[in-house]
Amino acid sequence: MYDRATLSLWHSLTGEPVVGKLANSGLKLKLLPLVLTTWEEWLTENPDTTVLAEDQGFNRRYFHPEERSAIYYNYFHTPDVMFPAYLTDDRRIDKDRVLALKFFGAASAYPIETLSVELVVNDTIGPQQVVIISDPKSKAARAYDRGGHTFTPTANPRQILDENNEPWQLTETKLYLLSDDSQTLERLPSHESFWFGWFAFNPQTKLYQGQNAVAGP
Repeated sequence: MYDRATLSLWHSLTGEPVVGKLANSGLKLKLLPLVLTTWEEWLTENPDTTVLAEDQGFNRRYFHPEERSAIYYNYFHTPDVMFPAYLTDDRRIDKDRVLALKFFGAASAYPIETLSVELVVNDTIGPQQVVIISDPKSKAARAYDRGGHTFTPTANPRQILDENNEPWQLTETKLYLLSDDSQTLERLPSHESFWFGWFAFNPQTKLYQGQNAVAGP
């Protein structure tokens, strides 16, 4: 991506300008939480959401999962990569989607397919305790501060239980204890990336293998 003021190119995984006037300036964008989900799931929880109109004066469809004329349709439906990476790792297929987290230099990647089966994953990345909650239908994955708790899933993908069987409610910004909403756990920033892209810039990343076991590179 680039900024129009200086035409500097910015690295989308690190948030740093890498080419142009701002390169080596020390600037770094703040990483925010994100979620890649279905319109159905999002609208159910956020019925007042507004949407950017599709008719923006351009006649090119960049991506639509079922529209073969969309520019990126083939890219998302074939194993080929557009730009080969000089660092690769065959523990996952190159274009497997992963939820990627990084704290204080420690990085971990969690395959979206695995998360959508396990639903709740408790882990620690460097000094940061995390819990990742996934929706089995939309496969949307969100990461939160775990706060010393150990969580398990429920039949409701927007609620989890702590070690005392107390239910916590999921929101886009935090988790909160249903019996005392003053007790909260904050949402954590994350990436969702193809495996080959994340590994190329984070070769020391740990890869979550399922069953609460994390393997090193």
